[in-house]
Amino acid sequence: FAKKPEIMKANIAAFQAGWNYGETTETFSVQYEVKPAAQPAGLYRNITGNMALAYGLVAAGVRSGLPVFLGSYPITPASDILHELSKHKRFGVRTFQAEDEIAAIGAALGASFGGSLGVTTTSGPGVALKSETIGLAVATELPLVIVDVQRAGPSTGMPTKTEQADLLQVMFGRNGEAPVPVVAPRSPSDCFDAALEAARIAIKYRTPVVLLSDGYLANGSEPWRIPDVESLPTIDPGFAVPGQEDFAPFRRDPETLARPWAIPGTAGLEHRIGGLEKSDVTGNISYDPENHDTMVRLRQAKIDGIASDIAPVEVDDPSGRARVLVIGWGCTYGSIAAAVRELRANGRHVAHAHLRHLNPFPANLGEVLRSYDKVVVPEINLGQLALLLRAKYLVDVIGYNRMRGLPFTSEELAGVIQDVIDSE
Repeated sequence: FAKKPEIMKANIAAFQAGWNYGETTETFSVQYEVKPAAQPAGLYRNITGNMALAYGLVAAGVRSGLPVFLGSYPITPASDILHELSKHKRFGVRTFQAEDEIAAIGAALGASFGGSLGVTTTSGPGVALKSETIGLAVATELPLVIVDVQRAGPSTGMPTKTEQADLLQVMFGRNGEAPVPVVAPRSPSDCFDAALEAARIAIKYRTPVVLLSDGYLANGSEPWRIPDVESLPTIDPGFAVPGQEDFAPFRRDPETLARPWAIPGTAGLEHRIGGLEKSDVTGNISYDPENHDTMVRLRQAKIDGIASDIAPVEVDDPSGRARVLVIGWGCTYGSIAAAVRELRANGRHVAHAHLRHLNPFPANLGEVLRSYDKVVVPEINLGQLALLLRAKYLVDVIGYNRMRGLPFTSEELAGVIQDVIDSE
C-alpha cells in the first residue's frame, strides 16, 4: 500500500462507505465490535496454507543454496502448491507436471540425487502410488520432501473435504522397515515454518520427510507476518568434497548418522546407488544377513536421533493445577485451543499441547503424558495418533473421533473435555 497510495485510498474509501452505510441504515438491529488482534508488530499479508507451504519451500531453497525441484501430478487439494511454485523460477525453483504420481516422485528423487532439493506434492491416493519410491529414497538415503495434503478417503473419497486419516499410511505404508520423519503444521501460516523444518530435516539427515497438511489448512487463510529472510535458519547441504578423506558413500556422520551427499559426476566421488541393500560404509550390494540387520538398525537410529534436534513439546497449563491434558496435531489446533480457552473462562483447569513432529516424537513427550491423570486426543480419524501414543508410551489416552469431512467446532470439543473433567 505504501508504494501504491491510490490503491490504499480506494480501499479506505470503500471501507468508510461500508461503515457509513452500517451506521445510517436501519437494516441492522445488532452491532458487533471487533477488537484489534494482539499481534506482534510487522508487515502482514493474508495467506492460505498452500501458498504458505510453497513460500516455505522457496525459503528452504534460498537458505540452503539449493535449487528446488518440484515433481508433481495435480490432485485436490494439493494442486495450488504446484501452481504457486511455478511462478518462482527466479528463485531457482523448477516445476515439472508429470504424467502420473509415480513419475512425479521419481523425477523429484532423481533431482535430489543430482544435488537439488527434491519435492513432490500430493494427497492420500497419491501417497499410495508413491510408496515404492519413498522406500527407494529411504534405502538410498537422499533428501526428499513429500507433501501430503490430506483429504477424506478411502479411494477417491471426498476430494474437497478434510481429514487426518493418512498418519498411519505415511508412518508405515511401505514394505520393509522404512522409517521417515513426519512433520505437521497447525495453521495456514504455520505451513511456511513446517515446510522449512521438513526441508531442514531432509537435508541434514539425508532422508525423505513427509509434511502432513490437510484440506482445511490448505484452503484456509489467516494474517501472516512476512519474515525477514536473513532471520530464517540457514541449512547447510554439506556436500561431499573430493580429497577430504577416502570417500565411502555410506560412511556416516557420527552425530547425525547421515551418509555423504555426493554430486554425481564429481571426480573421486563415484559410487553405486539403488534400491538393493547396501554394504555398510562401502555401499556395495550386499545380501549378508548381519549387514542387513546393521543397515536396518542404522536407518532407524538415524530417524530416532532426530528427537534430540527438535524442540520439546510445550504444554499450555497456566494454572499448573490441570489433571486433564488435551493433545492434538494438525488442523485441530484452532478448535482445541478455543475450547480450552472457553473452559478456563468458566473456571475449569485443563492443559493443552500440540504436536508438530509426529515421527520421531519430541523427547519429553512421554514425561508430559504421564504428568496428567487423563489425556484426551481429538482427531479427524478413528484414533491414529491415539494408537501410536498408546503403543509407544503405554498411556491409555481417550480418543474423540469424528469423520464428517469437517473440522471440529470448539463447542463440541468443549463439551467432550468437560465430560472428561467431570468424570475425574
